Amino acid sequence: MKLAKLLSANHILLDMQAVEHWPSIVELVGHLVESGQLPESQREEMLEAFKAREDSVSTGIGSGVAIPHAFSDHLDHVIAVFGRSKVGIDFEALDNKPVHFIVLFIVPRKNYHMHLQTLAAIAKMFTNAEVLRKLGAAECQEEILAIFDSRPARVGA
Repeated sequence: MKLAKLLSANHILLDMQAVEHWPSIVELVGHLVESGQLPESQREEMLEAFKAREDSVSTGIGSGVAIPHAFSDHLDHVIAVFGRSKVGIDFEALDNKPVHFIVLFIVPRKNYHMHLQTLAAIAKMFTNAEVLRKLGAAECQEEILAIFDSRPARVGA
């Protein structure tokens, strides 16, 4: 499955409002709730899971990219949201540079292997400088989806 299959146009934020690490995660989880991907009843549980993960080590992988991820006992499929920040977010990234692209995803705990496959596919896609340039220049959600769909990085089988 291509990475684009995890997202739809309404799961893409073109201009995030947050400018700091934790508020950006709160904004993206809020978007998952508002878009109907994540039940409101699971918001706090997932925020706690993300907080525990980020407190151990930042998921800012460098090159302007962060990939926060967590597990849920209540989901039966991976859910994701993509956020772009034109100004950049202080995400305590490995290279100490601002983050402009965030892919936040939640994996069903029973499918732990999907976590590794999803993480690897996203990381691979974002190592391509041309992809980063195109994502930064994209003017709409559909353009971003097309970029994700054109890349060979795949999630799962």
